[in-house]
Amino acid sequence: MEIAIALGLIFGLAAVGAGIGNALVISRTIEGTARQPEARGSLMGLMFLGLGLVEAIPIIAVAMGFILFGRL
Repeated sequence: MEIAIALGLIFGLAAVGAGIGNALVISRTIEGTARQPEARGSLMGLMFLGLGLVEAIPIIAVAMGFILFGRL
């Protein structure tokens, strides 16, 4: 029972953190594009790189959760 709660917390907090991170990255990109429309191309490339890095966190958390589940 405790394992299920722990895994739920790991997965849930990772998803919430990734959602907040994605929202911040995208909102800052929109702000930057509104301030300097000519920099849109470079900002979009950096945005996708940032989104990829932010999305890696929940994937790592899920992998760690399953590793911890397998050891118990």
